[in-house]
Amino acid sequence: MDIEEFRKAGYAAVDAICNYYEQLSQKPVKAEVEPGYLLEKLPSEAPVKGEPFEQITAAFQSDILPGITHWQSPNFFAYFPSNSTFEGMLADLYTASVSNPGFNWICSPACTELEQVVVDWVAKIFGLSSSFWTNSKVGGGVIMGSASEAALTAAMAARERVLRILSKDDKAAANEDIEISDDVRQKYGQKLVIYGSTQTHSIGAKAAILLGLPFRAVPVTAEDQYALRGDALRAAIETDVAAGLIPFLAIGTVGTTSSGAVDRIAEIGQVLKDYPTMFLHIDAAWAGVAYALPEYRDQLRLAEVNEYANSVSVNLHKWGLTTFDATLMFVKDRHDLTRTFDVTPLYLRSKEADTGKVIDYRNWQIPLGRRFRSLKVWFILRSYGVEGFQRHLTRGIEQCQKLASIVRASPDFELVTEPVLALLVFRLVPEHTTQLSSETLNNLNKRLYNRLDARKDVFLTQTALKSSNGDNVICIRFAMGGVHTKFEHVQKTWEVVKEEGRNTIDEWKKEESNK
Repeated sequence: MDIEEFRKAGYAAVDAICNYYEQLSQKPVKAEVEPGYLLEKLPSEAPVKGEPFEQITAAFQSDILPGITHWQSPNFFAYFPSNSTFEGMLADLYTASVSNPGFNWICSPACTELEQVVVDWVAKIFGLSSSFWTNSKVGGGVIMGSASEAALTAAMAARERVLRILSKDDKAAANEDIEISDDVRQKYGQKLVIYGSTQTHSIGAKAAILLGLPFRAVPVTAEDQYALRGDALRAAIETDVAAGLIPFLAIGTVGTTSSGAVDRIAEIGQVLKDYPTMFLHIDAAWAGVAYALPEYRDQLRLAEVNEYANSVSVNLHKWGLTTFDATLMFVKDRHDLTRTFDVTPLYLRSKEADTGKVIDYRNWQIPLGRRFRSLKVWFILRSYGVEGFQRHLTRGIEQCQKLASIVRASPDFELVTEPVLALLVFRLVPEHTTQLSSETLNNLNKRLYNRLDARKDVFLTQTALKSSNGDNVICIRFAMGGVHTKFEHVQKTWEVVKEEGRNTIDEWKKEESNK
């Protein structure tokens, strides 16, 4: 493809994308294909000779697009949103045009310095303390691919930190550039423990698996709104310490996946003060963007995060308008990262880095190469402005509050938890029935979810929470916050839920009458 062919294909691609978005609300949310459809359709080997690009784009329309689940559909309410904006798409196009791995400042100075600028913009928008700002020269932010990557990065940094602490009797050794001996690694390396809760995202368990260490999922209760409490964490730590193990990392969550719960960060932080080996990472992947709204900062415990957290991660690519992928990880002490990840053979050295005046982000992360993610954040924040960013978040929250009022007034449904930001969790509870067992209610909600899941015009997800008596509660999540979602789309999907709820109840009553 030469420049003129690219120009022509580029215009055609933009037209096709615009047409796609104009038709998006009418498309089924879910892909209408069966497993293996594309494996059967495409050849098993690459073409020997090149094909005309028009033929390739036609195949995208005929073969690929039917197998796409439309996350940008205004009728998508599953998982959490995965926002994409036209500004982000254009930024990704520009990024691809100057493709480079950006691991050192000298690889492309603009890539490094723009990242420094935008992570500080975001930190200030969120109200994070100046200790998390890059221009503090002590802490700072870095853009990664996912919250899972951020959690693993935090776990590896926390492990090296605790091993430095254990390398000397002086607990201040964590802040010294000391070598960790093989003896220390062998003596303590397999005694380390990571802590979270039963509601912590799989990032915690995965980080533990990758490091070959145990993950303690501390129980939470309905009475505490499924938040991790300090006393429960302390009990788990004390049990492990008595067994000769070493606590080194706790993962607190601001906005759990199942219900949007916010862990009691101050309680956790007070516990960790008694254990100098501990590092606190906050996973605010979904809810963290709402720190941009000052009126929600107390609910999301921002002051506690600022006081106690060593690191925080937020996904701009969920509810934050940014095309996937863009996870921002903020740390109070950048040396926790650089002491862990700075591996510099001669071919990676540069005179600029040797002066200490520039950041080489390869030393802040696991991979060497990295994408130019800051460009899309810059495009989006400049286009929307802080006010536009806030309006987007507020719209999703208002939609959730309106839907919560409707659910509360619905005779056959109830809220399982109070709505959190743009997430609603509910279940089917038939009206005019005698007291139903947990098993019966769960069976009804499984049936309801199966009915919803069989449809292509809506997409919701299910989850399970523990009731106050310890029983599992099967419920359904309704996650708002899509860029193109209006309340009419929320209402339309709720009407589908009500319809399938009535069908579920009618089917169940018929079965009961035939017994």
